[in-house]
Amino acid sequence: MNRLFNSLQVGAYQLKHRVVLAPMTRLRTIQPGDIPSPMMADFYGQRASEGGLQIIEGTSISIPARSYLGAASFYHDGQMAGWKAVADAIHAKGGRAFMQLIHGGRQSHVEMTGGVDPVAPSVVPFDGVALTKDGFVPASPHRALDITEIPAIIEDFRVAAQRAKDAGFDGVELHAANGYLVDQFIQDGTNHRTDAYGGAIENRVRFLREATEALISVWGADGVGVRISPSGEWGGISDSDPVATFTHVASVLDSYKIAYLHVIEPRIKGDDTLHEGQQPVAVKYLRPHFSGPIIAAGGFDGDSAEAIVAAGDADLVAFGRHFSSNPDLPFRLRHKLPLTPYVRAAFWGGDETNYSDFPAYETTNAAKAAKAA
Repeated sequence: MNRLFNSLQVGAYQLKHRVVLAPMTRLRTIQPGDIPSPMMADFYGQRASEGGLQIIEGTSISIPARSYLGAASFYHDGQMAGWKAVADAIHAKGGRAFMQLIHGGRQSHVEMTGGVDPVAPSVVPFDGVALTKDGFVPASPHRALDITEIPAIIEDFRVAAQRAKDAGFDGVELHAANGYLVDQFIQDGTNHRTDAYGGAIENRVRFLREATEALISVWGADGVGVRISPSGEWGGISDSDPVATFTHVASVLDSYKIAYLHVIEPRIKGDDTLHEGQQPVAVKYLRPHFSGPIIAAGGFDGDSAEAIVAAGDADLVAFGRHFSSNPDLPFRLRHKLPLTPYVRAAFWGGDETNYSDFPAYETTNAAKAAKAA
């Protein structure tokens, strides 16, 4: 597994390995106010490693951008200390952290958006859900953004990027995947606009361009990454020609020379592994159009991660589920050690149990030895 542990320059940073912590919505903020909790700092600090990259869970850029009660956000000063604690915990172990910034768009509910209707590029029937104090509930009816409202949302992205910088993070990632607002603009199944933000792909990527430029204005291109999901269906998303759309997206992002492109690969529904014999595909058709580092995510284990890096189809691999229960995942993968099973029931909300209480491999073995003695 040598290639996963070769060093690599990603944007402004020299990484010592290619095992990345994927952004995971874990719903552990303190309410009200979406305050980052001490257990979040513990969680990220435990998973930090010398020269390793973590992408911090989708962080809403404003109140109207929120989708899930308990999810991360960064839009007021009262959140600063909690986020600084997260960044400090990662840096204490020599790691790097990019904060993923998100606007949920139509995937929301009025209880989460401050009482205003969720917004989208266009009004398209949607039967998704949002998470409120009453649990998962049908998303509220959404409305189409007026073109005059778009600059304010782009400014919210810029301000959130500045907050992340002030909190001590190393960069930001634009969440342009999973059917959230940026993705809703990109794909023609959700973008039926006839103005400068709709129609031809050049127009449908205008929102992506403007949001990316806003982040670059704060960080420089080498402190910005973008996540996309060319094969995704989450959030009722679809496109009539995803290959054409996302090769164009990759080319556009390549022109900015951003730090990396983060690609979610298709995964078998209802399971956590790729179909038998299935190979990652998105990075294969995107690689000719993006010259920088590519992070692949989606159902990888150590062997498949090593294979995609060895093939040259991706440069790094992001792990979510396996990292959730193995705080020392890079160490375990490098030494081919067994992995602790993850606990799906603890993914979306809860306390420290099955979140920040998973021991490292050496700690586990030491405890076993002591018990045996």
